[in-house]
Amino acid sequence: QVRLVESGGGLVQAGDSLRLSCADSGRTSSSLVMGWFRQAPGKEREFVAAITWSGRSTDYADSVKGRFTISRDNAKNTVYLQMNSLKPEDTAVYYCAADPRPASRTDYRDYGYWGQGTQVTVSS
Repeated sequence: QVRLVESGGGLVQAGDSLRLSCADSGRTSSSLVMGWFRQAPGKEREFVAAITWSGRSTDYADSVKGRFTISRDNAKNTVYLQMNSLKPEDTAVYYCAADPRPASRTDYRDYGYWGQGTQVTVSS
């Protein structure tokens, strides 16, 4: 079964960069759509970015377009989220999600597998 483990979160200053990683330790090969979601205290979980298995199609929330980049290395069973020009508004727990065929790549309710989350804190 798919088992997702996120890493790379931390405390940074506004304008800094971070790269999050999400490794699938449950299988050596798969055909999964991967997504990143985030949730701040007191707020609903929101879509950040998604990528197809081939990597040829990606989606981004308007709030992160031009700053965040999602990518994947299928040989390593790993998905990345490169976050540049971080803002205090980006502070949240970031979750990695996966599903073989989500009805919507931007809806968290359509993903069947989830990681434990990694904290990203951006100070002003």
